[in-house]
This record gives sequence, structure tokens and C-alpha cells, in this order.
Amino acid sequence: MIAVRLPTVLRPFAGGAERVQVEATTVAEAFAALDAPLRRRLTDEQGAVRRHVNVYLRDDNIRDLAGVETPLTEGDELLVLPSVAGG
Repeated sequence: MIAVRLPTVLRPFAGGAERVQVEATTVAEAFAALDAPLRRRLTDEQGAVRRHVNVYLRDDNIRDLAGVETPLTEGDELLVLPSVAGG
């Protein structure tokens, strides 16, 4: 099982859960296993991670790894964080 840890703003789309458990071997599979309302907030129609969403595996942003094709192993946890803009 893979855990997808969600920020407070996305928890209403996961029934209030802080963490969602899914079966997956890649980030793309993990997102595909999520309920549609949550998945639509994380990925676009082509399955790419939306620009305003950052996803971390351990200490690495998946954009610096293999993106949604980043492999996952049993027990991994993905941390989803919305981008923060400021000025």
C-alpha cells in the first residue's frame, strides 16, 4: 500500500481523511486510484500533475524524479502540497 498524505484544503475531497491508502507502483497509478473529485484537483485531463500542486516522495519533488512515472514501493508515502504564491 502507498499512502497519499493530503493538505487540509484537499481533505474534504477525501471524506476528511488526512491520508488515503492506495495500491500503486507509480505515482500515476496512485493518482488514478483516487476518487475522481480529488484526482481532478491534482491532475489535468492528460494525467499530468497540475502546476499549482507539488508532490513529494521522501524529500524529493516528483518533478525532479520521473514525474508521474516515478516508481513507488510498498510503504512509500506521497506528500501533496499546494504551491504557495506570495508577493
